[in-house]
Amino acid sequence: MVVPLWAWAAVLGAILAMLAVDLFAHRRAHVVGVREAAVWSAVWVALGLGFGAVVWWAWGAEFAAQYFAGYVIEKSLAVDNVFVFAIIFGYFAVPREYQHRVLFYGVLGALVFRAVFIAAGSVLIASFAWVLYVFGAFLVATGIRMAMHRNETIDPERSVVLRLFRKLVPVTDQYHGQKFLVRQAGRWVATPLLAVLVLVEVTDVVFAVDSIPAIFAVTQQPFLVFTSNAFAILGLRAMYFLLADLMHRFVYLKLGLALVLVWVGVKMLLLDLYKIPTWFSLGVVAALLAVAVTASWIRTRTTSVDATAVSPDPVEPGVGRDTADRERHQAQQHR
Repeated sequence: MVVPLWAWAAVLGAILAMLAVDLFAHRRAHVVGVREAAVWSAVWVALGLGFGAVVWWAWGAEFAAQYFAGYVIEKSLAVDNVFVFAIIFGYFAVPREYQHRVLFYGVLGALVFRAVFIAAGSVLIASFAWVLYVFGAFLVATGIRMAMHRNETIDPERSVVLRLFRKLVPVTDQYHGQKFLVRQAGRWVATPLLAVLVLVEVTDVVFAVDSIPAIFAVTQQPFLVFTSNAFAILGLRAMYFLLADLMHRFVYLKLGLALVLVWVGVKMLLLDLYKIPTWFSLGVVAALLAVAVTASWIRTRTTSVDATAVSPDPVEPGVGRDTADRERHQAQQHR
């Protein structure tokens, strides 16, 4: 697959233009409702699928299949990010009208970090072909670990990154609109929103360690790895506002994602023995996710599940959380 420099420049320009449009559309802090989130989700998915059609037209069906496989894998793994973001926002009691700003800069950072990871991965694979087997074994192990610990949830208070951030950076205990830094008593101090952004960025880096090797399992073309990642991540903000309040319904999703990782890992390990067709691999991934989502909705359809028991309420401060508990968290932030 030969990709001219102008194609790279055009894609990067289009991504920056889409980010600018999104930032302009959300320049004022407001609560993103389900309807707005659904519209934006449809827009981002349409753009992602449209780019796949461009790949098909320019480079053929096989490379289009590789792009779509990478896009579906990254999009599905991003749902796990949504769950973690909901926990982080709930822990810090982030007002919902400020959450889009955090996610916007989080996505911007994610694109930069993943570009670096993809470049490093491409160089490693080109220099040492056996790295693919390391990636494959890592994905299988990660999938098994995810399946075994699928019911565990993260606790931001135990985060080493958060403790280090509080130790090195003075943090206020109050939000100041959408500002990440404010000047108090003659010095700059961070608001809780900056601590949230740091955790979101670190979380995405951790997830990238799984998702980047997973996409290399379906394509080793840097252009396709990057674009499938980029177009999937661009819709992450809208996906969060669309799905965050429904995460308690996806009880089998993590198991489905674990099976996806195991599948792509096995596919990578079998490269020299049998090359599994890309379209077949894409069908398996889609089937695993469809079964996980369908089983989840059937399982929770008649079961009364308290969503706040699974993911802290991300709507607004104090909702679904005992006041004393919230004050305790704010006191911990201040320390």
